[in-house]
Amino acid sequence: MPSPSQPGELDVAHLTSVLEEFTRMFIRLPAVQRLSFTTLSVLHTLAGQGPKRLTELATSEQVTQSAITQMVTKLERDGLVERRPDPSDRRAVLVDVTAAGAAIVHGRRADRIAHLAELTGELTPAERATVAAALPALARMSEVNRRLAGEPGAPHRRR
Repeated sequence: MPSPSQPGELDVAHLTSVLEEFTRMFIRLPAVQRLSFTTLSVLHTLAGQGPKRLTELATSEQVTQSAITQMVTKLERDGLVERRPDPSDRRAVLVDVTAAGAAIVHGRRADRIAHLAELTGELTPAERATVAAALPALARMSEVNRRLAGEPGAPHRRR
């Protein structure tokens, strides 16, 4: 395998380090609706992927069944999620984000967009073009990860 320092080669360790630092900054950007990271992750998951069973939600959020049940109970009490029967199995319930929960997700996204617009305004035109050129590859990596994780609705295309 070629050395990652060769021109055109991807240094995966450096990519990891940069993405970790960017992620730390990115998740803390919004100044609105400061909730725990797990709570926000649940709201973002439901808003982006639709209703889920508690077991699916526990798996996707990497928490125990007990922890997700407690969290959903609190979010339900706060009016941010709701439980309803699963039409495919009336014994099970689906958890879905409410309009109030979705408003938190959308408000935080709008706040992030505003902050990122300010930050990208500090980049040179060449740096902005480089970031823009990387977007399709980053989106593709996310798509591949969803497919490899067996997520429902993940694209099955191969190159």
